[in-house]
Formats: sequence, C-alpha cells, structure tokens
Amino acid sequence: AAIVGEPALGLQHIAALRAELDAIALAAKALPRRPRIFFEEWDTPHISAIRWVSELMTIAGGDDCFPELAANSLGKDRIIGDSMEIVRRNPDIIIGSWCGKKFRPETVAARTGWADVAAVRNRQLFEIKSADILQPGPAALTDGVAQLHAIVKTWAQQHA
Repeated sequence: AAIVGEPALGLQHIAALRAELDAIALAAKALPRRPRIFFEEWDTPHISAIRWVSELMTIAGGDDCFPELAANSLGKDRIIGDSMEIVRRNPDIIIGSWCGKKFRPETVAARTGWADVAAVRNRQLFEIKSADILQPGPAALTDGVAQLHAIVKTWAQQHA
C-alpha cells in the first residue's frame, strides 16, 4: 500500500484482517474440545504443515499433530518418515493440501494401518487448495483460515 501511495488504506486492510482473525480465535475458544489435526502438504513422503499453517490451525480451534516440525521452513525438514507415527498421534481431522495435485481422501483412508485413525474412521478428511493456504499472504489469512475454522467447527458440533 505504501508503494502505491496508500499507506492508510493498507493499515485499514491489516486492521480488518486482524479483526477477522480475532473473531475466529474467539469463536474457537468457545468450542467444547479442540481436535487434533494432521495437515499434510504432500503425500509421498508425508510432509506436515509449515509454521503459518500450524498457527492458523491454532487460531481456527485445532491442535497441530506435529507442532515440533512446523518451525522448519523447508519441506524436507518436515518429512514424517514413518507413516505409523501419524497413526499413533491419531488425528481427529486430516487436511490435505498437495501442491499441484488433487487431495484424494480415499487414498489416505486406504493407507496400510490407517483404518483405526479417528479422522479416517469418522470420515474427517478434507482438502484445502494450496492457493488458499500454502502461500504466505492474504489468501491464507482469509480463505484458508476460514476453511480451517469451518472444518473444526463442524467437527466440534458432531463431537460435542
């Protein structure tokens, strides 16, 4: 905004984004339980959520299954080598956002050993398009977090 000579307009936009994030966080605090979420950026190998996605999951009312990996900016440093570790962490929700290819819930559900994962058992497998959440910018702060919150809110209503 400053580059185009509209710094005040930029600040208004930032304030509106912050207000919407605060409203989502407030609504999330009212949820009876926070679901465990596995956010999968890639399927083979499994790559977990980057930091800003993990932070948006928290704002939306969920808990990242792999928070210790989120701080790593490079995908190669967020690889989960043993898919059974995902099974052990038993996510309530699985969200896929595979850059460049469509998320296939049926493929995730058919993974060896995953039948008893709560998200698979309860059909809580969702896609959020990478353009909506995996690029650090306005879309993640609007469309991405709104989709996350809608998924979490629906889950919470079903599991109250």
